[in-house]
Amino acid sequence: MDDEKYESLRKWLGLFVVIVGTFMAVLDSSILNIAIPKLMAVFGVTVDSIKWVLTAYTLALGAIIPLAGYLSELIGDKKLYIFALATFTIGSGLCGFAWSNSSMIVFRIIQALGGGMIQPVGMSIIYQLFSPKERGLAMGFYGIAAMSAPAIGPTLGGYIIEHMDWRLIFILKIPIGVIGVFLALILLTESPRKPAKPFDFVGFISSFVAIVSILYVLGQGANIDWNDISNPILIAVGCCSFLLFFLYELIHPDPLVDLRLLKNYNFCISQIVSSVLTFALMGGSFIMPLFMQNVAGYSAMETGKILFPAALATGIMMPISGALFDRLGAKPVVIPGLVILAFFTYKLAFVNLDMSKATIIYLMAMRGLGLGIAIMPINTAGLNAVPLPKIAKASALSNTLKQIISALSVTVLTNITQSQLAINYNHMASQITLFNATAVSVIKRLQALYAQNGFSQESAKTAAISVLAGKVQQQAYINAIDYAIFITAIIAVMALILTFIMKSKEEKASLPDPKGLNA
Repeated sequence: MDDEKYESLRKWLGLFVVIVGTFMAVLDSSILNIAIPKLMAVFGVTVDSIKWVLTAYTLALGAIIPLAGYLSELIGDKKLYIFALATFTIGSGLCGFAWSNSSMIVFRIIQALGGGMIQPVGMSIIYQLFSPKERGLAMGFYGIAAMSAPAIGPTLGGYIIEHMDWRLIFILKIPIGVIGVFLALILLTESPRKPAKPFDFVGFISSFVAIVSILYVLGQGANIDWNDISNPILIAVGCCSFLLFFLYELIHPDPLVDLRLLKNYNFCISQIVSSVLTFALMGGSFIMPLFMQNVAGYSAMETGKILFPAALATGIMMPISGALFDRLGAKPVVIPGLVILAFFTYKLAFVNLDMSKATIIYLMAMRGLGLGIAIMPINTAGLNAVPLPKIAKASALSNTLKQIISALSVTVLTNITQSQLAINYNHMASQITLFNATAVSVIKRLQALYAQNGFSQESAKTAAISVLAGKVQQQAYINAIDYAIFITAIIAVMALILTFIMKSKEEKASLPDPKGLNA
């Protein structure tokens, strides 16, 4: 094998190593959600206690991501990736042998310390391995791991919980992680390191406090109690810390997170579009599971099976859209993808109990197709506009934003759904009066049915009204879900509009930029 073919094989195998680590890290969050009831039973704890298994991981993940850029410069991408993957693997193994809820929380934090750095340093490695002409295709394959893992998680987790030992959720990651570390040692090359610079303690502390405070509150989702004084205080502390972080990073000569990268037009627009798309994405990955499990009555595993074709469609399209991006640029690829995403999200906004499972699978798969076409070219176009030496910090910034926006989008969509549910229920319930002939007729038919089954007249009437109230509540919930999905369709249109203002001409910023003009 000649040198050129060997180097080509080496870099694609290097990409495979990065994909393996990323897939495990992203899969971890979604696969564990299905195991929470099992862990409650095994450890004998309440919901308030077990939630820290998820919360501790999220907080540690969000806090460690900003460090990835600095550590990448300090020790190099290869060593940092190996350290991150090894730490994640060790944490996974420890979780598999956890003997209590407290030990599980500690081990999950260890997991997150590694998992949080895998994605940003992995993306930096890809940009080191591939030339600008090949990065779209490479990022397309990389995106398979990042986008399909959340959909595969519930199905895989449900199967393991139902048919195997729950500890396998964690233990199965050990051999994969060990192989990944071994391959990384062999296949990845050392990246150039910069001279050691003073650590940005103010930036780290302010970012840590801001991210942990905000994510802790937003991570409660539908259960945020604003009457609990600690939540408003934490949000206030988080916002003040974020303001301090923002101002300090702009004046620091070598900041922990280089916010000046947002001066780069295409990178900034790509981050805005990606953030908007995260909201749109939640229409399928967060809102639809609520409908399928809470309204349609599907189990978590059945829901995972319904979501799987969408993940498959996304995974198939990502390498294709990446290859098209390499040839055509961002706009000709992203715009059709966003049109598909917006259209089928709008169609999904009419979901109801009469809609067949096949129709839901079709609409979700088409959304996944559009998402697979659009999301990676946007991210790749943004990172392509950043000088190569700054890719690690750009990736850390991008992943930090994604972590915060993901938590924020869940909270916002949850609040939209709940507020709309209350509005719908009050409106529909107000119409059930003695003057509403349809309501009176339904109550009388139900009352007669219960009376035939031995209920007294009073009990039959109470039962009939209770059933009707339940139906009203169910319909109000369906309408609220439809409304929330419609909002995500509008958000997808916003992403489409923003894409038009991106610069079509690709900036040649991936080459070293000693004057910092592209920053």
